[in-house]
Amino acid sequence: MSTIKVNKIENTSTTDGGISIDNAGHVQIDGQQLPTAGALSHRNLVMNGAMQVAQRTTSATGVTTTGYKSVDRFKANISAMGTYTISQSTDAPDGFSNSLKYEVTTADASPAASDQVAAEYRVEAQDLQHLNYGSSSAKSLTLSFWVKSDVTGTYSNEFMQADNSSKHYSFSYTINTADTWEHKTVTVEGDTSGVINNDFGEGLLIKWWLGAGSNFTSGTYSTGSWAARTAANAVSSSSPNFASTVGNEWYITGVQLEVGSVATPFEHRSFGEELARCYRYFQKSYSYGTAVGANTTDGRYYFLIGTTSDAANKGGSVYLGTNMRVAPTTNFYNDAGTQGVIQIPASTVTPLLLKTGVIAIYVGNTTSREVAGAWTADAEF
Repeated sequence: MSTIKVNKIENTSTTDGGISIDNAGHVQIDGQQLPTAGALSHRNLVMNGAMQVAQRTTSATGVTTTGYKSVDRFKANISAMGTYTISQSTDAPDGFSNSLKYEVTTADASPAASDQVAAEYRVEAQDLQHLNYGSSSAKSLTLSFWVKSDVTGTYSNEFMQADNSSKHYSFSYTINTADTWEHKTVTVEGDTSGVINNDFGEGLLIKWWLGAGSNFTSGTYSTGSWAARTAANAVSSSSPNFASTVGNEWYITGVQLEVGSVATPFEHRSFGEELARCYRYFQKSYSYGTAVGANTTDGRYYFLIGTTSDAANKGGSVYLGTNMRVAPTTNFYNDAGTQGVIQIPASTVTPLLLKTGVIAIYVGNTTSREVAGAWTADAEF
């Protein structure tokens, strides 16, 4: 049997490509950082980090409340702190085509104590079991992202554990130059005492704070370790108030969360793969490019086409494209985009069966031979 001998690669630094190893043992090939732990592919624990998928709408205006508004998997957390347009933008750094954008349309320069605005991402708990949280072998994570804003300063952020709600890991990043894309990284040590349950629930939450009232800024803000969390120590009192002026803009893209101590190049996945992953959390009957609740026949789905016109209960089922995280919350729409009613017959409907892979409805005592309307299925956190 023949053997291949591999000579030891000495610690070196190169500028002309090839393989290099720095003094910490980090390997680069042609200037590209290799992972320090885990697989080469599917290492990014964030879905839709390049902001490619926006099933609900590409632009949500007049946003004043918490919820998933535009780009899939990224949730707005807003409580009485201004009004926003939240959209999928085509303003992006090199190598990306989209970003998530917040734009202030009604300012809040003097927020009340309980006011807040933030962008959030949640990772499903069962997808984090390899982190070994709650043990002496808990693994570090590295978060990297591109960010841009006309409001410079050092912003507060945090990781939170739903299964250990009294703990968080705060970190900060600084926007140094207005209106310029900047790349940020932070390494989060593994939590040796906080177990992440192996279930369909929320495992980790990443929160990018954009503004907060005194309920969140009045405590002692510290970064760099897992610590007891209260609302008061969530945000630094010196963090910028992005909501202060109409027209302020904040963009983010290239969000990557990976096992290890260094940030590797962003793992680009195809649009089709990212869309299929997002279906676990949100699906709709509308075509991809049609906004939910649009005034159109595009989303109409025929649950039942009957053969009789007798006054009886009628309904039907939708077998979803993939099993969802949990039994989804459903909404129904007529062709005009009115929520809570279907097109045929023009009446309200009642969900009959909700499972992770199917939704069903019925309409009571209708003479219509058809039951049809648009629908959405939401299994987000």
